[in-house]
Amino acid sequence: MQTPSPRSLEAWVQELDRVPLPISADLHSQLGHVLHDNRRSLRDIADQLQRSPVAALTLLREANRHGGGLSQPAESLEVALTRLGLQRSAELLGRLPAGDAATIPRALGQLLLISQHASQQASGLFGARLARLWQEIHCGSLLLLAPLWPLAAAYPGLLETWEQRVLAHGEPALAVEEELFGVPLLHLASRLAEHWRLPDWIAHSYHLLLNDRRLLVKALRIARDNEHPLHQQQQLDAEPVLRRWLTQPANSVLLANSLALSAHVGWGCEHSLRWQRLTGLHLQLPLGEVQQLVHQQAALSARELAPHDLWHPAIALLWPWSANHLRPPEQPAAPPPTTLQDWRAHCAELLRAPSPFLNVVQLTSRAREALNACGLPRILLLLADRQHSRLRAQQASGLDGTIAGFELDPAPSPLLRRLLERPAQLRLSPANMAQYSALLPGPLKALFPSEHLLLRSLAHNGRVVMLLVADREGLVLDDIHAQAFAKTSQCIERALEQFSQRGR
Repeated sequence: MQTPSPRSLEAWVQELDRVPLPISADLHSQLGHVLHDNRRSLRDIADQLQRSPVAALTLLREANRHGGGLSQPAESLEVALTRLGLQRSAELLGRLPAGDAATIPRALGQLLLISQHASQQASGLFGARLARLWQEIHCGSLLLLAPLWPLAAAYPGLLETWEQRVLAHGEPALAVEEELFGVPLLHLASRLAEHWRLPDWIAHSYHLLLNDRRLLVKALRIARDNEHPLHQQQQLDAEPVLRRWLTQPANSVLLANSLALSAHVGWGCEHSLRWQRLTGLHLQLPLGEVQQLVHQQAALSARELAPHDLWHPAIALLWPWSANHLRPPEQPAAPPPTTLQDWRAHCAELLRAPSPFLNVVQLTSRAREALNACGLPRILLLLADRQHSRLRAQQASGLDGTIAGFELDPAPSPLLRRLLERPAQLRLSPANMAQYSALLPGPLKALFPSEHLLLRSLAHNGRVVMLLVADREGLVLDDIHAQAFAKTSQCIERALEQFSQRGR
């Protein structure tokens, strides 16, 4: 029977500090041979030891905690080996509990794999650009999540519960962590990293997440405008402090781990896209190129690690973009009865004659509510100008960020031009997404990162005046939703007709 878990920060630090981290017997034996091979250079030995995150943490932690009064923590495993010596290093690894890989808690194995994936992302994205700092990049990215490893080893059930509630079902992290651990996980990880004197880049990452979020939020907002690199650069030039912070090499550690951890949930989730955009801003690369590099590094990581019984995000590169392996796909369902009643009420208001609306904003607001009520939480209504040269956002719901001033130019998109020629409805799914994805404007795809999408153009007096875009936040759309969307669109068209006849 497992003893009750600690509930305070210092109690957790004391508890996790003494948790022994296991290593597979095969890898334990291989690393022992490496340390006793006098033909290898120190760099080569360090590279081989980093095949085991547990071995790397053990040696770096020992070198920094008992570094003979050295003020600066070792920033790489090679420096740690120099401080400890090969004989002492071999003794430390010899004390690690070794056994069958199947006996290692799955939660720990999964977390170690995420850390290894992060180190691959860091090496591929930043290693060549910052070759002089390659060792710091690799070591820092590998060990950023290390304070959570003993938690996964000693209390795997708690961490798996956190994963399901926070990552899979979107519950507020702080509330779940207070319930499960008594303390926020970021505070615990930061405190343990400080206690172990892990490299400064790791401390920098936790400091940023805990104490300097203002800069991070600013950078994320600028990164979102990835379609306009010149405007991004102008925004950065206007804030020199933010620009200097963004280009710090130490940020590579946080970016690599955020990419790996968010990809663990899903490539198409907003968290993943957010960190991809920020990486693009850091590297001054367009989002498409960043995604290509990130996917390549994920495939290389999976090929190198070859996990047989653990989840690697590279597997999901073959799945629908909106897939989330942490939970089974939700079965599409009709709106609940109360929502159906609301939907009917909204549609009745749209169909009233004479029109009850005083202006277009009132009408489109009611249209948005009707679309939400038929089971479509993410909505964008765009009005077309007379020349069909611009589509301007009029109403939205469920979208990340504001849509004030959002516009689309239909000219580069054959799909938008076709929808503006005559009223039509298009239902996108994984079966036809490859055919239409390249025809969708990038800003629209950024707002709706989904493979299940509904688009419909609405006409008045034979001329298209409005475009509707809707989805179920990436979930599957069934016939019920498509039919309700079409019926609501007809009601909106009728409302436009009634509105044009008011006062006659």
